[in-house]
Amino acid sequence: MLGKTPENIIACRPLRDGVIADFELTEAMLRHFIKQVQADRGATLVRPRMIICVPSGITPVEKRAVEDSARQAGAREFYTILQPMAAAIGAGLPVQEPTGNMIIDIGGGTTQVAIISLKSVVFCRSVRIGGDEMDKAIVQYVKKKYSLLIGERTAETIKIEIGSALIEHQDSSVVEVLVKGRDMVTGVPKTITLTRAEVNEALLEPIACIVDVVKVALENTPPELSSDLVTQGITMAGGGSLLPGLAQLISKETGGLPVKVAKDPLFCVANGAGKVLEELDAFRDTVTD
Repeated sequence: MLGKTPENIIACRPLRDGVIADFELTEAMLRHFIKQVQADRGATLVRPRMIICVPSGITPVEKRAVEDSARQAGAREFYTILQPMAAAIGAGLPVQEPTGNMIIDIGGGTTQVAIISLKSVVFCRSVRIGGDEMDKAIVQYVKKKYSLLIGERTAETIKIEIGSALIEHQDSSVVEVLVKGRDMVTGVPKTITLTRAEVNEALLEPIACIVDVVKVALENTPPELSSDLVTQGITMAGGGSLLPGLAQLISKETGGLPVKVAKDPLFCVANGAGKVLEELDAFRDTVTD
């Protein structure tokens, strides 16, 4: 519905950049999800326990907004967990052991890089660059080069179909796509052909920012944990990790460290949060009340 609604309907995102953008809509969304789960389980009168993942760089004001939304939505017990910790647990990393585990969680609004050991975050850095910024970069590139105005949904489709972090990385036979939008000069609809190389050029800046964050995290990792990363490698999660060639690029930029994409990366954070809630006593150190 984004970009396609009439004047009497406003389509917006309750959450943006990993934090609440609209308090009332976020509360309504949480209520809807709670009712849906309660109806599926036949427990409409039971107030639920809730765990919500928050970005590592969240401010106290933003965290208070999350907590208030959960309480207003009807949570009986409420916990928060750092998003990279939940992603690491969902990806199956041995977070309880005294070894270094590095997780890169590339979501829609934020990218978070964390070093985890003994159920604690040793170092974490978060930047508000993710899938949304990649989409905006494509929008700006097409606007600047072809004077064509496209929406973020179109840009996301382009990214999924022919986007790549390395120009030589070819995962499919599709090397170009037709892009439809509005000509900024004449104001009429127009179609252009966009190549894989052009999309790669558009994505250079947000990808470079992600690589820089990874390097900063490695520079701040204690030596003993750094040695673990040589064998353990780096694990990537989140929708942004599915960008072809990104794992290979990060491996190349970090001196050949092994980089792998987690199984089911889109749901690592949700699966990790669910596991923590199921085994709350075992993961008590990872959450805050």
